[in-house]
Amino acid sequence: MIPESSPRKTLGFIINPVAGMGGAVGLKGTDGRQTLERAIALGAKPIAAERAKTFLNALLSVRPHLKMLVGVADMGEDEVKKLGYVCSVIGETKTETTSEDTQAVATAVVEAGVDLLVYCGGDGTTRDIQKAVGMKLPVLGVPTGVKMHSALFATSPQAAARVVIEYLWRGLPVQEAEVMDIDEQVFREGHLSAKLYGYMLSPFEPHLIQGNKMESPLTENEVENQAAIALYVIEAMQQSILYVVGPGTTTRTVADLLDQKKTLLGVDLFLNKQIVAQDVNEKQILKQINANPTAKILITPIGGQGFIFGRGNQQISPQVIRQVGINNIIVIATKNKLAQLNHLRVDTGDTELDNQLRRSGLRVIVDYKTTQHMSIE
Repeated sequence: MIPESSPRKTLGFIINPVAGMGGAVGLKGTDGRQTLERAIALGAKPIAAERAKTFLNALLSVRPHLKMLVGVADMGEDEVKKLGYVCSVIGETKTETTSEDTQAVATAVVEAGVDLLVYCGGDGTTRDIQKAVGMKLPVLGVPTGVKMHSALFATSPQAAARVVIEYLWRGLPVQEAEVMDIDEQVFREGHLSAKLYGYMLSPFEPHLIQGNKMESPLTENEVENQAAIALYVIEAMQQSILYVVGPGTTTRTVADLLDQKKTLLGVDLFLNKQIVAQDVNEKQILKQINANPTAKILITPIGGQGFIFGRGNQQISPQVIRQVGINNIIVIATKNKLAQLNHLRVDTGDTELDNQLRRSGLRVIVDYKTTQHMSIE
């Protein structure tokens, strides 16, 4: 809470309505009209409004002290007005929004003058915001996309609300944060090629801001450590149990030692130590789990960020995790990767499930027959 006498602040707020829709259906992004149409055809549902609602609910304690400048209709206005925030609206209502609409609203926000701009989206949205804002005002991202390599995102919508309060009324410093993005087409083909597009100013709070993704070093020790972990996992694999295996080089090493061709950046399904389905989406995973009621999830955290769910593997949805069960989650990470993390992180979009995971923590396999308990935030 902040004192009643606290000054009123002005917050810019923009939602990319289609952000994140490619995640659960395994498209690894939603940039471009063709990808969006494909996502919809695969059964993708909008998630941005719900993420925005979670953020706005967490911000309600300071609602009397806020004025908002928001995008029209589903670009911010709808969710803000539902919760009774005072706001001014920018833009004209459209049946479909584009990156140009995001840039136009962001430009108007800059011209009008705000204390902070908050947006709901992923790396593509971040680039759109950067084109309009540059270094003119501080910016904060509410994680809503599939790809979130940029260093402007809070660890969750709730964390974003805490950062807003700390920055606007308690004087958080700002830093220059990296704007990163990848080529989605190349990404879908199994190659990760992240590019630095520039910087924006952003509030600095290392416990609540995720930072940018760090790649695993290809040192001899790292490769040997990955192989030792993979061998231990393979020895423990049981017959007739379905393994839902997430993306990453450490999980791919398990497949390599089994002489199986795993997708580096997708989710694959293993049964009896063989791949039975590659690059699956949420619907396909659930179908296989229903056919094989006993299942386990095998994942590795994102380097430098620590996320095990909610970044780049949204196909492993809350429903998938609940059906498999928390006790059937296997986390693997090299000693070097884990040494750079104080804790693991989750942001599934299901607050109850996230809290369950945080209460229990998880053991991480870090070497052959060697585990380490990690807390979750």
